[in-house]
Amino acid sequence: MRILTFNVLVGGEERFDAIRSIVAAERPDLLVLQECVGWEDGERLRGLAAAVGIPDGDGHLVVGTANRRPSGRRYNVCLASRAPILRRAVHAPPSMAHCVVEVELESGGGGEPLLVLGTHLVAGDEDARLAEVDELLRLVPPGLLAVRDCLLVGDLNGLSRRDPYPADLADRLARAGIGKYGRPPRFEVVDRLEKAGWVDALRARPRSSRWATAPRGGAGVVVDTRSDYIMLSQPLAARLEWADVVETGTASDHHAVVALLDGRDGY
Repeated sequence: MRILTFNVLVGGEERFDAIRSIVAAERPDLLVLQECVGWEDGERLRGLAAAVGIPDGDGHLVVGTANRRPSGRRYNVCLASRAPILRRAVHAPPSMAHCVVEVELESGGGGEPLLVLGTHLVAGDEDARLAEVDELLRLVPPGLLAVRDCLLVGDLNGLSRRDPYPADLADRLARAGIGKYGRPPRFEVVDRLEKAGWVDALRARPRSSRWATAPRGGAGVVVDTRSDYIMLSQPLAARLEWADVVETGTASDHHAVVALLDGRDGY
């Protein structure tokens, strides 16, 4: 099973051909997209699904309608799955800026369905993101992560201690005018998820040295950061073959993350 997560940047309308080319080249079995602004009619999601041979319809596609932001936009989360979707729910409580798409995917081997959460945590600050993590851990509590195949996929807008940040990260972020991680920068979002039992695929089995998905800058300073994650429950992590960053050029301000699981359980 090949998994791809990609923040397409505010709908990506004028960049859609480039986005489609990236997705088609990776040919994922499970695709989770963030910032799908204006995708409510499902047309662009269907276009991407067709590019990789994922069937159309509610049995394979979900447009997760997000809460409306102060700008009036909805930063929707979309999901496309080659395996049939057995159960689907979109969670957009007031505590979340956007939403969580929750699905269960059919196992071709007749085993327990794969549980997937696709999401996009708020960019604003770490305290707000931590409140959203509470919702994620309500949906999939730590006890479940120890015994069931689960995936958490998306733009978490958080820093990982396991990434190779420089010792002067705080100074670089300050010089670039980036304050969303706090000053000094905070790592609690990913810390809390890992403490609950989630395993970061890119750190568990990296295929290359690539890791930064969100280079950010200002005032002539560019800082490599990572916002985008594929995280696995402990049983599923045993099936991880590799994970990597897919460079996306000018198609978005994010690079994508891809991971490959072995197919022993049929999805």
